Amino acid sequence: MVHRWPLLLAALLAAPGALAAEQMRFWNATSVEIDELYLAPAGTDEWGPNQTLNDKDKSVDADERLKLAGVEPGRYDVKVVDKGGRTCIVRNVELKPGGKYAFSLEDSELKDCKK
Repeated sequence: MVHRWPLLLAALLAAPGALAAEQMRFWNATSVEIDELYLAPAGTDEWGPNQTLNDKDKSVDADERLKLAGVEPGRYDVKVVDKGGRTCIVRNVELKPGGKYAFSLEDSELKDCKK
């Protein structure tokens, strides 16, 4: 008789991490449409792919949520480009799994910006 409990237990233990990664979202709590969003490990310039490409219209409207892909919980620098062409960097943002969103940005956080 083959015992399947070890396999079942391993699958259950692995599932929470996988589910957390799938559920991580960005909430655009700003008043502007974001056309590009990049994440880099905090303190680096190792920007990952444009996360807005995960959205059906390739942008994140004000008060819209965006599913993040290929991102783990942790601290990141966030670079956004808004509809007006302004590029802003927000440093040392914590991405947390398990909630309605992993992180959000508000207008008051968009200080380090250039056009």
